[in-house]
Amino acid sequence: MIDFLYQYGMFLAQVVTLVVAILVVIGGIVSAAARNRHRTSRDGELRVKHLNEEFDDLRESIVDQVLPEAERKAEHKKKRKEEKARNKQRKKAGAEAKSKPRMFVLDFNGDIQASDVARLRREITAVLEVATGDDEVLLRLESPGGLVHSYGLAASQLKRLRGRGVKLTVAVDQVAASGGYMMACIADRILAAPFAVIGSIGVVAQVPNFHRLLKKNDIDVELMTAGEYKRTLTMLGENTDKGREKFQQELEETHQLFKGFVREHRRTLDMDAVATGEHWFGTRAKELGLVDDIMTSDEYLQGRKEHLDLYELNWEYKRKLAERLGVSVENAGVRLIDRFWHRGSQRQFH
Repeated sequence: MIDFLYQYGMFLAQVVTLVVAILVVIGGIVSAAARNRHRTSRDGELRVKHLNEEFDDLRESIVDQVLPEAERKAEHKKKRKEEKARNKQRKKAGAEAKSKPRMFVLDFNGDIQASDVARLRREITAVLEVATGDDEVLLRLESPGGLVHSYGLAASQLKRLRGRGVKLTVAVDQVAASGGYMMACIADRILAAPFAVIGSIGVVAQVPNFHRLLKKNDIDVELMTAGEYKRTLTMLGENTDKGREKFQQELEETHQLFKGFVREHRRTLDMDAVATGEHWFGTRAKELGLVDDIMTSDEYLQGRKEHLDLYELNWEYKRKLAERLGVSVENAGVRLIDRFWHRGSQRQFH
């Protein structure tokens, strides 16, 4: 009897695995077909989400759950009446009807190389194809900073919006420091959550040096250059005071460029007070003039949804169908294993 149950259990597990695999393949095919309905290019596609509709869906979901039936019906009736009145007004106005201004919502999640700039430049290009002077861009920015040239390019992408007269608001929910703040300071208005990390207007560089270790093991490193300062500090050769002095000079010059860039866009800042390399939480950053308002991006969007049409833009690079199916199969496999092997042994962090 036990052997029969074991064999039956193994057969059932095989059937479940086969069914999951078939569903994953079908899901991948359907997903690929759905993607083809979006506006695409050779290397990716722009996805657009109407956030007003998302807010409406959330509201209806909670209304359906918490209101008594009579109040729920009255609420739905009121909404239908308001929608009918809006449609009638638009129809009456005809061609002269003017749509609401729009807000385009973008996201930038920065790493040390500002890798997200490739996506950001696509999204900004798309916005500039349709934006008018009445429209606004909200950038939800999260970055602790990174390479100077990479964040310089990211900041230049944002300047394209200002150059075309499109209002730019930057919202920092967690961190915009160093290169992240260099991007943020371009905005017409900077919002920050109370405990968001802001500032760090400074430049840092560190170079490990293994010269003494190599010398101890009788290993020589020959470094040949053309140009007095082609190399200032090295990782393997012996560094000199002259090289260190030149390297420090280059850091100071970069810092001066950074301060000048911030000063150009935030003219009221006391640069001597804020350009020390320190960072501050949102509330203190507002006192120093680094940000304009203490507010999360969610608060800002909810406050603007009645007055603007909100559109979230996201450029997604294409992946081959085999890659997408591989990821789907892997995720399904992980979930299946987790269900069979870890049921009843869930842990929580406290």
